[in-house]
Amino acid sequence: MSRIRSAILASLAADSLSLGAHWEYDQARIARQLGRVTDLLPPALNDYHSGKGAGAQSHYGDQTLLLLRSVAGKGGFDLADFAARWRGVMEGGYAGYMDKASREALANFAAGRAPEQTGAATNDFAGAARMAPLLAVLSNDEEGLVNAARAQTLMTHGSPVIADGAEFMARAAAALLGGADMRGALDHAAAARYAALPAEDWLAFADMALTEDTPAAISRFGQSCGMQGAFLGVVHTVLKHEADPETGLVENVMAGGDSCARGLAIGMLFGARHGLGWMPERWLAPLAARPDIEAALDSLGV
Repeated sequence: MSRIRSAILASLAADSLSLGAHWEYDQARIARQLGRVTDLLPPALNDYHSGKGAGAQSHYGDQTLLLLRSVAGKGGFDLADFAARWRGVMEGGYAGYMDKASREALANFAAGRAPEQTGAATNDFAGAARMAPLLAVLSNDEEGLVNAARAQTLMTHGSPVIADGAEFMARAAAALLGGADMRGALDHAAAARYAALPAEDWLAFADMALTEDTPAAISRFGQSCGMQGAFLGVVHTVLKHEADPETGLVENVMAGGDSCARGLAIGMLFGARHGLGWMPERWLAPLAARPDIEAALDSLGV
């Protein structure tokens, strides 16, 4: 159970760690103005998350928390319940950043579409990255986990490659929870059949960059929100830093760009690989949502 708890906590802690430099693409500016980011910081380099403090979540992390609350409240995954909670927050004057996917999904809900049909026309990785809470209820059912990961993604992100990306991350996490190492877990996930994700090709491409520093590799892959660059960045980071996950998550921040989305997935995979005990308390103690996260996990028995 500790691996499941760790996967969820690490996913959200990684999102919060990334917040201070999120969506800053100039790696030199991150280093110059923030130094090496090893602690939770308030948003410091742009206005996307203005009003949030150190230990807060990005808008991606806030939606991950909504999924966790839904899972805890229902004792399982219920798309209708998650959709209702998501709409309640997003339509109720959400104070965080409202990205394109959220705006389009809200418009689709307003047009009367069911949550299976509300996903925006976007290939941003973030929809797939928020899936960690599903591990609390579906860790022993890989196909059920895959179906839930795809469904929660498609509610806001309608691109087939993003749904495939959610499936890949779900299969990798399931393999890690089953005792696989990182390479074995990623190979297991890549062996599935995907309609839109060239998983084996992308995995091989990421392998060729393992001798590079993580910021340099992610700069070359693409730092932005799109699926390909984010997927390659996640795979590179979890393979290169498997033995030192704390460094891996710091390097993800220093790489810049959409570090929050990458962090959600990287944290989940590291947590599922290593269990509890490796995350520094300086990441957990100031995490604003920690009491709610712990209470939800306690209620779920993980």
